[in-house]
Amino acid sequence: MADDELLELAFSDADDRMRGAVSALERDFQMIRTGRAHPGLVEHIRVDYYGTNMELIQLATISVPEARLIAIQPWDKNAFDPITKALQQSDLGINPQNDGIVIRLALPELTEQRRRELARVVSQKAEGARVAVRNIRRHVHDDLRGMQRDGDLSQDEEHRAEARLDKLTTDYIAIVDQAGDAKEQELLEV
Repeated sequence: MADDELLELAFSDADDRMRGAVSALERDFQMIRTGRAHPGLVEHIRVDYYGTNMELIQLATISVPEARLIAIQPWDKNAFDPITKALQQSDLGINPQNDGIVIRLALPELTEQRRRELARVVSQKAEGARVAVRNIRRHVHDDLRGMQRDGDLSQDEEHRAEARLDKLTTDYIAIVDQAGDAKEQELLEV
């Protein structure tokens, strides 16, 4: 394989992995409550259903009929109790209302203290994503050094590749920062 192909393969892999870190962060942010109902708040809650640990989205239809209400309609009547139990045990802090047809979650107004706690969680998750992006950078950087040591890259090519890698890393960290700032704004607006 030609040197250029190796470099492009390394950068393509780094880009994919960094994009994956940003996607994971966005999924994490969806599960953080902002005062508005969103199916992402409950979709991934694990439910013990007949001895199988399943995600809620695999057991029910989840809808948002009002700004502060999530409606969960299980496909099987036997799933009502396990879903209700899983929702009660989740970290949502909301007691579900079950009428035998639909399970309703009424989201209360977030207190200022809870908003600040959630903003700290957002900061921690964003920092975790930044660390993940920097770790990917470190691994690719080590690969570049190895390629230079093995004679696959000249020193000048390695320096150019490192500059390109630094730009890619900076771009993804800016995306993480932007997503974190947007989620904090969303949390702190009353």
